[in-house]
Amino acid sequence: MKTISIVGKHCLGCIPLLLLWVSCSAQVQGSLYVDGSANLNLHCSLEPRMTALIRSLSRLSSPSPGSAQVLDALSISKFLIAAPGIKSVLLRNKNPTTIEGTIRILKADAFLALPGSPEHSPFISYEQTPAGGRLRITIDRFSGPRLLTLFSPDVRDYLSALMAPVATGEALSQQEYLVLVQSVYGKAVAEEITASRIHLTIDFPGSISSIQGGRASENRAEFTIPLGDLLVLDSPLRYEVSW
Repeated sequence: MKTISIVGKHCLGCIPLLLLWVSCSAQVQGSLYVDGSANLNLHCSLEPRMTALIRSLSRLSSPSPGSAQVLDALSISKFLIAAPGIKSVLLRNKNPTTIEGTIRILKADAFLALPGSPEHSPFISYEQTPAGGRLRITIDRFSGPRLLTLFSPDVRDYLSALMAPVATGEALSQQEYLVLVQSVYGKAVAEEITASRIHLTIDFPGSISSIQGGRASENRAEFTIPLGDLLVLDSPLRYEVSW
């Protein structure tokens, strides 16, 4: 079982969350600039079990012949480019289950700014001063479902079919969710979700002075997030880096 591996220079790997929520292998490499903008290079692919499940769900929802793409780069690009804080998206299908390309972000604190909260606040809080900066990210049962509204309906449909609480809104523990997945889709799919990890490595514009939710070395921060944490969100995911 492969893990998700993300390497980036800032946005804490929340970059495109829709891909992380449905995939088992991803890499993001990027650069953060002084003005808070970022350039990202993305490579994301599905593992065999999840590929087979998504293809099966696709056949059930649309029995007629259609696109061979399991991860549709054009569809994902269409919805990403319309999301807040994104300047440009150029993605392509390397094969039906693999997407690669580039994403340019205008500014970190505008990236995927979420409507529907009392203050319309983003789930990313970013501050940059002459002396340093700070990045905060919170993903919970309030912000997670709102993030999904910014992306392709196909992704939301797949996550709903997978019964992921982030999509259904059902309050389940991870153990309860995995038991449910196993009862419907079998032990192998539940084990794939359990084994998947998101590994993030982020380079910041200065030496890191404090970190929450990960570990740091000079200007580099590293985080490991189980895929199940994102699917269930039974506990909020909070990350903070100051430099």
